[in-house]
Amino acid sequence: MVNEIDQDNLGEIISDNDTVIVQYSATWCGNCRIMKPKFKKLASENENVVFVIADAEKFPESRKLATVDNLPTFATFKSGKFVNQIQTNKLDALKELVSEVL
Repeated sequence: MVNEIDQDNLGEIISDNDTVIVQYSATWCGNCRIMKPKFKKLASENENVVFVIADAEKFPESRKLATVDNLPTFATFKSGKFVNQIQTNKLDALKELVSEVL
């Protein structure tokens, strides 16, 4: 399941869960819209991991948890700590990032 946050509380989600994968996106971002269903499919295949979509423009504190200078950015967190990130619209690259924290 994917949690689309509606408040700037990504830090709490990361500290409350062992493994978190975030898609930073924006409503105007075409590649974000393309990747969203792929991100949701990955989430359904990895039910022990928390998948979150965070609007990088609406939630500045959440954005600060990774280096978001292009969208979509995908970031992984393990045990409350940042692990890695990529900026991509390629499913294979996203799968490789996810596999690093599984």
